[in-house]
Amino acid sequence: MHEAIVSPLEAWGNFYVIVGSSAGALTGLQFVVMTLIAQTDVARGRGESVSAFGTPNVVHFCAVLLVASILSVPWSALRYAGLAIAGCGVLGSFYSVLVIRRAHRQREYQPVFEDWLWHTILPVVAYLALFVAGAALELNSAGALLTIGGAALLLVFIGIHNAWDTVTYVTMRRGIGNQEPGAIAGRGADPRAGAGADGPARSEASRGTGPDSSPASGAATAGESPDPRRMS
Repeated sequence: MHEAIVSPLEAWGNFYVIVGSSAGALTGLQFVVMTLIAQTDVARGRGESVSAFGTPNVVHFCAVLLVASILSVPWSALRYAGLAIAGCGVLGSFYSVLVIRRAHRQREYQPVFEDWLWHTILPVVAYLALFVAGAALELNSAGALLTIGGAALLLVFIGIHNAWDTVTYVTMRRGIGNQEPGAIAGRGADPRAGAGADGPARSEASRGTGPDSSPASGAATAGESPDPRRMS
């Protein structure tokens, strides 16, 4: 009797080992992403955006790891495993609603349809699928386990996509930020600066020739010998 109960879970054992291990490893990927964000100016004043678009990825990976762990436990009845999976679906759905509110509340980034799809819509679908499949696990184990596996895999893909999307966004922002100072310096340079440096010297030289020539001519005039015809 016990073997008949646990056999559906054992058939999915290898799948959840692979998916759970991948989710645990990919959680470290999000730490790398957050480190990359912290090293740039993009993270300044963006706490709400990180809570809406960064933290949920870690939650999705941890949810998959939790689901894989639950279905790897040698339950005495499928009912308890189904209740645990359904509980994960409920908590994930509530958290997804919170993420939607944060995405609407933040002002640092204007999401497009792709952002709403991957960060809000698909996670809600995955967690609702976990809730429904967990509730029906005892009644229809084959279909419920297939739905749970699909929802877990969807959460893994959501986390990978969102982490990569964040990396590309930060990288592009860093490239733009590095180009802006050079462009501003190029626009701010006065092309007349080089001529202006020589301008005062040239003006002084031009002004100096006038006064110097007048005394010299005066001195030459003063140094002339008197006209002998006047003396006579």
